[in-house]
Amino acid sequence: MYQATTRHITVKVTPSYLRDQSEPSEGHWVFAYRVEIENGSRETVQLRARRWQITDGLGRVEVVEGPGVVGEEPILEPGDSFTYTSGCPLSTPSGIMRGHYRMQSIDGSLFEVEIPAFSLDAPAERRVLN
Repeated sequence: MYQATTRHITVKVTPSYLRDQSEPSEGHWVFAYRVEIENGSRETVQLRARRWQITDGLGRVEVVEGPGVVGEEPILEPGDSFTYTSGCPLSTPSGIMRGHYRMQSIDGSLFEVEIPAFSLDAPAERRVLN
């Protein structure tokens, strides 16, 4: 598990390799990642947008951004958490994802919450993220 905290909001990510959806002989590896966002602050916040930077094993970078996550813009009151699972295909057996969520406070102000960098690794290509 990978973890980062910004303004008392903690993001935990657990990646996994989806062997049954991958076709290594065709240059196609698929990964899932489970994200838990915990609001440890004293204010109600809403997740408005996401921005991911996906780097494959050859250093090629793709940026993915848009509103919410998995079709939702969850509201997190103090002490609440929100969990979702999503996926990422790669053309290499390993890669790294990192990014941030754009959150909105009850007063309307926007701020960014870090998503920790995490490693995507097919079992035969285990790597350590420094």
